[in-house]
Amino acid sequence: MNSAFIQGRTGLLTTVCLMAVTSTMAANPDTPIPDNSLECSAEALTKAPYCRLGNGDIGFLLQASSGSSINTLALTPMGLELDQQSQSIELDGSAYRAELADLDGNGWPEVYVYVSSAGSGSYGSLVAYAVNAGKSITPIYLPPLDASSPEHSGYQGHDEFRVVENRLVRRYPIYRADDINAQPRGGTRQIQYRLEPGEAGWVLVADRIVEY
Repeated sequence: MNSAFIQGRTGLLTTVCLMAVTSTMAANPDTPIPDNSLECSAEALTKAPYCRLGNGDIGFLLQASSGSSINTLALTPMGLELDQQSQSIELDGSAYRAELADLDGNGWPEVYVYVSSAGSGSYGSLVAYAVNAGKSITPIYLPPLDASSPEHSGYQGHDEFRVVENRLVRRYPIYRADDINAQPRGGTRQIQYRLEPGEAGWVLVADRIVEY
């Protein structure tokens, strides 16, 4: 991963193991919430029994399968008043990091799980949820890059995501028309997203794009 960041189809056996972990997580609502555990590495996300993220009384248990082009993430919220149901999410690739943050500063955390696809492109995607006033969670939507937009020009994957202060930052190399996959020569593009309420949930809105 880029050190320039500042602070911020599974086989049968894997599927069975993940289902068992999800069941265990859902069956133990009193699992202690960790204090200020704000990040999970790729190793922690795939290591039994789960990775724990926490912020005060609110937390998440995360467990991801790995080793396939399509994997699964089990995500269980903890400490909520109404709904602590586990979520099972299909991943196009492998989860390589998860972070807890409060981008909108409303006092309730969000969880961001970063995914990299299999193959030479390593296209990035995001799984994210926001806590709704301590009662439930709602998915956060990251709009895809518009093929007709300037930020899509030269894009061929290799995304990196990270929380930097109160923004989600996405970075990727810029490819020129004659560049080969492993040797982009067009520099780097960085997109900053702020978190806003949408019509039916939460959405990440690009508010700054820089190239260098």
